[in-house]
Amino acid sequence: MNISRLESKIGYKFNNSIYLERALTHSSYNREKNTKHQDNERLEFLGDAFFDAIISAELFRLMEKETEGRLTKTRSLVVCENSLANAARKIQLGEYIMIGRGEEMAGGRERESILADAMEAVIGAIYLDGGYEKTRSFVISVFADTIKKAVSGELFSDYKSEIQEKLQKNGKNLSIVYTTDREEGPAHDKTFFVHLSYDGKILGEGNGKSKKEAEQNAAKEALSRLKRSKKDVF
Repeated sequence: MNISRLESKIGYKFNNSIYLERALTHSSYNREKNTKHQDNERLEFLGDAFFDAIISAELFRLMEKETEGRLTKTRSLVVCENSLANAARKIQLGEYIMIGRGEEMAGGRERESILADAMEAVIGAIYLDGGYEKTRSFVISVFADTIKKAVSGELFSDYKSEIQEKLQKNGKNLSIVYTTDREEGPAHDKTFFVHLSYDGKILGEGNGKSKKEAEQNAAKEALSRLKRSKKDVF
């Protein structure tokens, strides 16, 4: 692993490189080596907390006239798996992750969840090695474009694409079906109610002022259920 090359990309040189090495070690690699607590999961936990706090503080600063609700919604566009994975791709983090042979063959280096987790782990590693200010500088730099788009209203969550990607991992290659259950309200102010089904099971329900919005909300609920179940497929 070329640590110095990655340090150049992230703009931070570690005093103790073991932090970065741990941040780049996926649990599948850890299992193959039959070691305990040598993967990046603990660093991921730490990085998640500081990532959330740094983005929250930055949005609070940039959006001084916005309500709590607007701040929360904007933060959710930045503090998410897709945002983290995209940032990881920006610095080509996948090239440096140590993963197990099976995960490697399955395309793990480009998997959204693995990239996102590794990025959070790197954030945690920088905090342990260099402190809060270094961590903040890294986060603000790497996520600058994402923050800018979120604040200006140019960034949207595409839950439909995200749920499709996750469900296709199981290899069944079945269609995701969005069904409109009902419409309520006058023609000029309708609310649409939709459910998402996959393999004959209803995975999520949502509503909105358009069918598109309702479908996105149904996909969002399905993703929430998936994350709560801690499984890759339903």
